[in-house]
Amino acid sequence: MKVEIQHTNQLIDRCKKGDKVAQFAVYKQYYKAMYNTSFRIVNDSFEAEDIMQEAFLAAFTKLDSFSGNVTFGAWLKKIVINHSLTALKKTRKIETVPLEIVTIKTDEEDENNDYSSLNVQDILNRIYQLKDNYRIALTLHLIEGYDYEEIAQIMNMTYENCRTTVSRAKNKLRQLLTPVHER
Repeated sequence: MKVEIQHTNQLIDRCKKGDKVAQFAVYKQYYKAMYNTSFRIVNDSFEAEDIMQEAFLAAFTKLDSFSGNVTFGAWLKKIVINHSLTALKKTRKIETVPLEIVTIKTDEEDENNDYSSLNVQDILNRIYQLKDNYRIALTLHLIEGYDYEEIAQIMNMTYENCRTTVSRAKNKLRQLLTPVHER
């Protein structure tokens, strides 16, 4: 791991000097993960490809602002997520969920369901069926690993609204998975 980080840091230093070979090496190292991140948000392969390209261009032009406090991959992913959300806002309005009292299922209530027979593709297909704000919040939380505070900041909502949105998205996903599970 340390060798890979050193190698990446050397590539980033070369990229800062305008080395096109190093930029291509960085692109090859990260493009699949960044495409997947964008695709999970915008749910359109062509748009995700464009967003990924724009994000790389933005990253390479703003490389001097990369402080190294986080890994390059995390910094780049943040750029991709921001570009994806901006593109999504342009094409359709992200609905916000008003803060209100929500009934949240406990883990005990969910123990009755055995989801072990589901495959990853079934779950991803159901996630893509969720409305935009649920899909984005759930993707950022479960797949990308962001916590509620980070998601709230990314989606420009309150912490409480973020928790409510993620909870509702999980409940909706459970509902969507139940018919698949019972087959």
